[in-house]
Amino acid sequence: MPRLFTAFEIPPEIAAQLAYFRGGLFGARWIEPADYHITLRFFGDVDTWTAQALDADLIETEAVGGAAPLHIALDEIGVFGGRQPRALYARVKADPLLSRLQAAHEAIARRNGLAPETRKFAPHITLARLRGVEPQAVGAWLAERAFPLALSFEAGRFALYSSRDSVGGGPYRVEADYPFA
Repeated sequence: MPRLFTAFEIPPEIAAQLAYFRGGLFGARWIEPADYHITLRFFGDVDTWTAQALDADLIETEAVGGAAPLHIALDEIGVFGGRQPRALYARVKADPLLSRLQAAHEAIARRNGLAPETRKFAPHITLARLRGVEPQAVGAWLAERAFPLALSFEAGRFALYSSRDSVGGGPYRVEADYPFA
């Protein structure tokens, strides 16, 4: 069964700039720049029939047919997990069009029998996974990088990705792409 999710690809020039943040934090498992993405909806392990139904719905959704390229702006580096940091990320600036697209993907997931997403949508690019990394070390690493990112790009499509079962994710494979009109 494939493990699927929808996401925006990150242009190589943006990935290269984000890759400069790699390193300097003992114990971090850095994501390969080629695997950077912005997840819209994680579907999980699905059977072939469900994968085909998701693809058909993603093709037909208004979010694909009527949308223009979406402006994606990255504004800062952050951490998920608070007192027990679990991931470093580049935050995507809030955008109503992005939220509407994600909500359409959530509706597609539910229509195809998948459980609702329980976490609030927080668009981001994961840079590193953290397990057992000291919170003080993460705080010091972040303090050295506490400046606006001011990176942006135009996303002309989103993709349906598959991933293999692995620790930390990746490598990811584009199974289908859905260009905006």
